[in-house]
Amino acid sequence: MSPEESPALKSKRNFVVAIDGPAGAGKSTIARHLARHYGLLNLETGAMYRALALKALRREVPLDDPAALERLATDTDIQLESGDRENRVLLDGEDVTGQIRNQIVTDAASRVSIHPAVRAGMVKRQQEMAARGGVVMEGRDIGTVVFPDAEVKIFLDAAPEVRGMRRYDQIGQNGKPSAPPEEVIRDLRARDERDRNRADSPLRAASDAFILDSTTLTLDEALKAAESAVDDWLAKNRNDGRVQKGT
Repeated sequence: MSPEESPALKSKRNFVVAIDGPAGAGKSTIARHLARHYGLLNLETGAMYRALALKALRREVPLDDPAALERLATDTDIQLESGDRENRVLLDGEDVTGQIRNQIVTDAASRVSIHPAVRAGMVKRQQEMAARGGVVMEGRDIGTVVFPDAEVKIFLDAAPEVRGMRRYDQIGQNGKPSAPPEEVIRDLRARDERDRNRADSPLRAASDAFILDSTTLTLDEALKAAESAVDDWLAKNRNDGRVQKGT
């Protein structure tokens, strides 16, 4: 039985918000906001791939060896704990939250995540973590693969140049050295190409997703648009016993 056919996933649960989109689109920011606003748990799936990539780099496991990476993933424990600003990421019990955001790990995570066997194992873990609902999950295949029956699906996007500059500014705000803006944008475009054209679970919007293009939006406008997508679902499901706004 595949994970998505599990009875636990088909039983009645609190609602799930699935947020997908390319790198630098602001998924983490939107997810954290919605989780706080609606009293949900924020599960950042991208952090799980980053943690695995960090372990692969530490152990010098080739990033193009799917069998070795699958074995590594099987022997790896990754836990996410919600925090006020961001999730706390535990890799085999070690807090690696501050170590998984640099460009080397980011690029490695993109390469690790293209392997079907690795993704299958991660998807199963993600589904188990969110089986009871009441969560916001963000990544690149949440609404299409991990939780195709999520109650609310948002596909967040923005022009590559805008996403690249946001990523560049974010790195600077964290006090970390950054490559020139044009290099950040070029690397982001390359990652987009890998994510959209990988054979397994390519990046794409679910057919029933709310498309939120934030290219010309302020942060507050983007947050309000995301809230509207959730509010629309809540307005139609007030009496079904699920989590309500303001819990």
